[in-house]
Amino acid sequence: MSVLEKIVGNVRCRLEDRKRSLPESALRDQAASAPAAPSFRAAIAAAGTSLIAEAKRRSPSRPDGFGQTGYDPAGLAGRYERAGARAMSVLTEPDFFGGAGEHLQAARAVCGLPLLRKDFVVDPYQGWEAKAWGASAALLIVAALDDAELADLHAVLSGLGLDALVEVHTEAEAERALRLGDVILGVNNRNLTTFETDRATTARIAATLPAGTLVVAESGISTRTHVEEVERAGAAAVLVGEAIVGASDPEAKVRELIGEGGRS
Repeated sequence: MSVLEKIVGNVRCRLEDRKRSLPESALRDQAASAPAAPSFRAAIAAAGTSLIAEAKRRSPSRPDGFGQTGYDPAGLAGRYERAGARAMSVLTEPDFFGGAGEHLQAARAVCGLPLLRKDFVVDPYQGWEAKAWGASAALLIVAALDDAELADLHAVLSGLGLDALVEVHTEAEAERALRLGDVILGVNNRNLTTFETDRATTARIAATLPAGTLVVAESGISTRTHVEEVERAGAAAVLVGEAIVGASDPEAKVRELIGEGGRS
C-alpha cells in the first residue's frame, strides 16, 4: 500500500467520525453563514510571482517537523500577508501532517489572503467544511480519485463558490484533469511513490497543456532561482511549504522567493 493509499484510507475513516459528530445539515448551515472569501484564482493569476505560502506542522517525509520551535498558523498568516504572498495553503489533515480545521480558521481570522484547504478531499462533506472554515479553495488530488469522484467533487466545490486546485503528478493525470474544463492545475514535482522531487516535472507536464492553462508548481522549490525556473517552464504560481516553515525567518523567506518583481 502506497503512502497516498494509507492517508486516504485514514481520511475516510476519520470522516465518518466527523459526520456523526456534526451532521451535514448542521455543517451546511455553518457554511451558509460563512462570510465570502477572496478569490483564489484571481489572486494567483495576477502578474508577477504568485506565491502560495504553506503552513504545515510536519509531513510523511518529515515526520518530526521542520525545526519550528512552535507551530502558529495564525502567526504565519500575518507574516505571509505582510511579505507579499498572494495566497496561503493550510494543511488540515491531522495524522500525517499535524493539521486541523482550526488552523485554517485561525488563519482566516487574522488575514485577508485567499486560503487553500490542503487535505485529501474525497467526499463532498469536506467541501462544506472548507466553506464553513473560510477557505477560498480546496485541493483535489487526481491520483486519489476516479473520474466520477473527481468530476463530482469539482462540481461541489464550484457550487460552493470555491476554486479547486487539481493536483497531478503525470501527463496521464493531467489529461484526466483537463476533462473538467478550465482547471487550476497543480503540478506536484514530488513522486508519490519514492517521495523524490524533480522540478523538471513541471516543464514536462506544462509542455503538454493547452495555452492559457493556469499552472501551479508544487514541491522542490526552495530558492528564487527555483521559482524562476518553474515560471519559465509555464507555471503562473508556485506553492512552497517546507522551505518557508523551516526557515528561521519565514517572512524574509517569502520575500526572497517572490523577488522584487513579484510584489504587488
